[in-house]
Order: sequence, then C-alpha cells, then structure tokens
Amino acid sequence: MSDTALFAALARVRPAREEDTLGRTINGALKSIARRHQQLTAEITALDSELEQLVSLTNPGLQQARGIGTVTAAQLLLTAGQNSDRLKSEASFAALCGASPIPASSGKTNRRRLNRGGDRNANAALHQIALARMSCDQRTRDYAPRQPQASLMS
Repeated sequence: MSDTALFAALARVRPAREEDTLGRTINGALKSIARRHQQLTAEITALDSELEQLVSLTNPGLQQARGIGTVTAAQLLLTAGQNSDRLKSEASFAALCGASPIPASSGKTNRRRLNRGGDRNANAALHQIALARMSCDQRTRDYAPRQPQASLMS
C-alpha cells in the first residue's frame, strides 16, 4: 500500500467498540495523525506551487538548468538577493556560499583548504545540484574525476 493510500485509509478509520478503550484510543490517534498528514501534504503542495511561480518570475532560466529544482533555485536566489551588492563575479558568489578554496599555507607548503564560512544553506544547495548533475549530466561526470576528492566532499 502506498503512503497516500495508507493515510487515506487511516483517515477513514471508524472508532472501535465502546468496550475496547485501548483500540478506541489507538484508532483515534491514528485517524488524527492521518488527517494532519493529509492537511500538511496539501499545504506543502500549495506552497511548493507558489514557490515555483515566484522562482519562475524572478529568474526563468535558473530552473531550466539541469539539476536545479525549485527549492535549490529559491535558496540560490535568496542568497544572491540578500547580497546583490557583494556579487561581482562567479568567484564572489562561490565565496558567499562558502564553496571557494582559501589559502592555508604555512612555511614552505603552498596549499588551499575548503572555505567553512559563507551561507551554509546556499552551500548545501550547490552540493545538491552537483550531486544531481553527477548522476544525469555527462559534462559533470567527465569533470568530477579530475578533481581532488577533498573538494567533492564539502
């Protein structure tokens, strides 16, 4: 039974017999939870469609890119919109998201480490986009093996 069918069946549960207090309580709780799940699912669906419309109005091309969904696009737009004065290049956006390497050299070594600052939600959105693109985009699959493993594990 699918989740939708299960919650629909639970929402239709009838109360147990009067004598069965435990069964009545369990049925009432399950019915209440199932109805709440249905209400929240309907609310989430409505909000997702509103968010999709807002993202499409703000930047229609963003969702057309492979691997970018509504929520990740909204997060990137939110990060960029709050800091539009700081965005001068792709590198500045990467730094804003905490996805840029920063120098970590000392003495004779010359190395970089991953930036731990920035907007962590935007960084998570970029990570989700990278994962999605590694599964469906040939250019990303060709690019990923050439990169050091540490940069893919951010």
